[in-house]
Amino acid sequence: MSEEIKMKQAAHFADYEKSKLCCNPDHIKTEDFSVFYGDFEAVKKVTCGFPKGLVTAMIGPSGCGKSTLLRSINRMNDLIPRCRAKGKMVFADEDIYRQDIDVVSLRMRVGMVFQKPNVFPKSIYDNIAYGPRLQGIRKRIELDELVETSLNQAAIWDEVKDRLTSNALGMSGGQQQRLCLARALAVKPEILLMDEPTSALDPKATAKIEDLIAQLREQYTLIIVTHNMQQAARVSDLTAFMYEGTLVEFGKTKEIFTRPKKKQTEDYITGRFG
Repeated sequence: MSEEIKMKQAAHFADYEKSKLCCNPDHIKTEDFSVFYGDFEAVKKVTCGFPKGLVTAMIGPSGCGKSTLLRSINRMNDLIPRCRAKGKMVFADEDIYRQDIDVVSLRMRVGMVFQKPNVFPKSIYDNIAYGPRLQGIRKRIELDELVETSLNQAAIWDEVKDRLTSNALGMSGGQQQRLCLARALAVKPEILLMDEPTSALDPKATAKIEDLIAQLREQYTLIIVTHNMQQAARVSDLTAFMYEGTLVEFGKTKEIFTRPKKKQTEDYITGRFG
């Protein structure tokens, strides 16, 4: 490893250490973590951590590696041919890229909401009950309680409680996205990943999702990828700026947006590129 790369890694880690809040230990962290698509290194030796109980936003131009890094946290990239990871990603004191890790169990503990709603062609009820049933929950009374609780957490219960047997494909886009959020919450994850969760929604539906993020931060660790810098500034505690696969800067959101340490970060935030 070249001295230049070592110096960059040390600088990134120093930035991260300064950004940490003493009362919030890392829920998940990376050490020299890279992701490759074939020979192309999409994420380059990233060392950082995501504190428990906080909202972290990842920003950067298209193709900078932020979504790839996000999907690495629950190993969704395993589904992509010729995609491989190098380095460490530690969750619950274990490197989740060890060969003996139960990936299905990991994805129960690290839920995900995608850019576009991906509801199942089933009833609203069965969409929510799908994950709990995989976990072995069969009693109707338990499933009923989980469905109601999850839909309430996603602030959509009042809108759908009288049509739980209706096909979820008949819901509006904003409702479908909140249903996907409720489905992720139904398996009681510890961490919730959100990959541009409002990019396909109108302003009203976007506002509802942002309100939910503010409420969910009290119970979950949230990590959000967004192209909307105003959204990152509104909803997150910490912000990570990525460019060309490299973590350029990581810090408290207010400081990143008002006093960035790196000129590259300032240029991106002020619209000079990206």
